[in-house]
Amino acid sequence: MPQDLLQRYLRHRRFFEPLIWVALLTLLAVLNTAAVWQEQRRAGSGVPLWELVTWEGSSHLAWLALLPLMLAVLARWPLYWGVWRRHLPIHALAAVGVSLAHTVLMVALRKVVYAAQGAHYDFGDWPRELLYEGLKDVRSYAFIVTLALAYRLLLWRLQGEARVLGAPDEADEAPAPQPPQRLLVRKLGKEFLIGVDEIEWVQAMGNYVNLHRRGHAYPLRATLTATAAQLGDAFVRVHRSHLVRLALIEAIEPTEAGDALLRLQGGASVPCSRSHLEGLRARWR
Repeated sequence: MPQDLLQRYLRHRRFFEPLIWVALLTLLAVLNTAAVWQEQRRAGSGVPLWELVTWEGSSHLAWLALLPLMLAVLARWPLYWGVWRRHLPIHALAAVGVSLAHTVLMVALRKVVYAAQGAHYDFGDWPRELLYEGLKDVRSYAFIVTLALAYRLLLWRLQGEARVLGAPDEADEAPAPQPPQRLLVRKLGKEFLIGVDEIEWVQAMGNYVNLHRRGHAYPLRATLTATAAQLGDAFVRVHRSHLVRLALIEAIEPTEAGDALLRLQGGASVPCSRSHLEGLRARWR
């Protein structure tokens, strides 16, 4: 993707992203409908086409209606490296709730269409059918979440890679004597400079750390410990995989598990583990 096209997309991503989801889910619904239609024809079934379209279309519309909720759950409880084990049970519960909502919406839509055709739709035995639909819906939930994570990973990689300006390649594991002032960011053959004072929070991702700035993430090949030493006292470690600029923390929201969620200026949310919570509070005393 050319740099100018990428920048235009990023400026209007809130408009394009819903269109991409609608187009993708619609394509899947059309393909599923065509596959079921071919199976029915081979089996010699007399099910009319409008019923097949209603079956797949109602499911498709229900998923579209629930998609913002699923993406909101993923944003609130992300499946990032270092926190995915804690958040996975939440997504398991969300998948069950989404499945129930999907089934209810789907059945309601089918009843409306059947009534308009002068027919009656019978969902069947609810406990048995809910279990059947639930098994399919959990897979669909996982598929949508995986697509969302893959999209974010692709966008993250397209946004470029950062390195400490003037630092040698071996500096990944060795703290710089003085905190750097700027970072060199590469984006598709071009290089840009960003100030370290613009970085809002840092997240460990395997052999990289993500430097978050104004809604963008820049990967830096380094450990979180080395990055914390390079960035200096303006940042505080709040989790085994997160650093936060201390001045940007607006609120600490304790959780029932004893840890907390940090709300930052700009709307970002960063987890704070129980072991780092007292150290964070001590920085304000």
